[in-house]
Amino acid sequence: MPVITCIDDLKRLYRRRVPKMFYDYAETGSWSEQTFRENSSDFDEIYFKQRVAIDMTNRTTGVEMIGQEYAMPVALAPVGLTGMQHADGEILAARAAEKFGVPFTLSTLSICSIEDVAANTTKPFWFQVYTLKDDDFMQRLMGRAHDAGCSAIVITLDLQVQGQRHKDLKNGLSAPPKLTPASIANMATKVQWGLGMLGTKRRTFGNVIGHAKGVSDPSSLSSWTAEAFDHALDWDRVKELMDMWGGKVILKGIMDVEDAKKAVEVGADAIVVSNHGGRQLDQTISSIRALPAIVEAVGDQIEVHFDSGIRSGQDVLKAWAMGARGCMIGRAFVYGLGAMGEAGVTRALQVIHKELDTSMALCGHRDLANVNRDILLVPEGFEGRWA
Repeated sequence: MPVITCIDDLKRLYRRRVPKMFYDYAETGSWSEQTFRENSSDFDEIYFKQRVAIDMTNRTTGVEMIGQEYAMPVALAPVGLTGMQHADGEILAARAAEKFGVPFTLSTLSICSIEDVAANTTKPFWFQVYTLKDDDFMQRLMGRAHDAGCSAIVITLDLQVQGQRHKDLKNGLSAPPKLTPASIANMATKVQWGLGMLGTKRRTFGNVIGHAKGVSDPSSLSSWTAEAFDHALDWDRVKELMDMWGGKVILKGIMDVEDAKKAVEVGADAIVVSNHGGRQLDQTISSIRALPAIVEAVGDQIEVHFDSGIRSGQDVLKAWAMGARGCMIGRAFVYGLGAMGEAGVTRALQVIHKELDTSMALCGHRDLANVNRDILLVPEGFEGRWA
């Protein structure tokens, strides 16, 4: 068993064990990948203030997110094709999250279905939906989420037009993977991954195939996807989708103060400051640069969560100190899943929690609820001074 001390250790194992097509799917951004890179590197510009001689016994990182108590302000983000990173990947990740005491978010474009995850977990999870035009499919999808006991939906707002990711096009990304000489040669070197895939029946999009009208097999999925996303999306349509669900709603993809205010107006329970991990609009600012202005504008009216760029517990602590009341991790848990299955997701959560707890203590706090921006040194003009 390799010694895992940080998320990068899991990433190195992940790269060795998962086919290139799926590694590239996770570890890529759109166009030039500037935003993808800066989502993480911009955290390096923020420093902590060390404090000493303060009682550090009985520390807690426990928080409440949308009315539920969790072990730390971290949720597993919705990641499409998670079940291609490791056989039954969504089930394994959901189990790890449940045992650790953090929320798991299932993507609509998951490999394992809503029903698969519900059958293999005991606590409610969150379910992510896209803004699709097909009301019949959306109503049935949300009905299935209700039946599965999902406690909230996460509506992704920043994918009505899909950004281009060069590596996915060059690799011919698909689920199950297309068999080409290059993909076969690469998959032949990933024996453990291949054996896992041979041992599961879940190899394509479980929430869509057989559920969406006219989508009975993977070959018909691409044409449905091209037509399904609602290019005419507006805030009235967002409210329709929220009413269709009727429960707690998190709106993901907010990067602008005016959009945050609109989310408050339509009655969302939380928003996620997110640029989709740099996978949509390239050359926009990082999520951590966008966070403070949004917190200042609406943080007293709505729960503000954060996503994009987190690779450590120190990143979580910085986002929390700047006002985020929850943080979504995507790539960080996918690295663990691809590297070691459920145990790898658990290890990723353990690493992040230890870094969060230790850093909080060295900044002079033993209760995360009392941590604020006072623990940080943020460069003047960090959010940008634009003409």
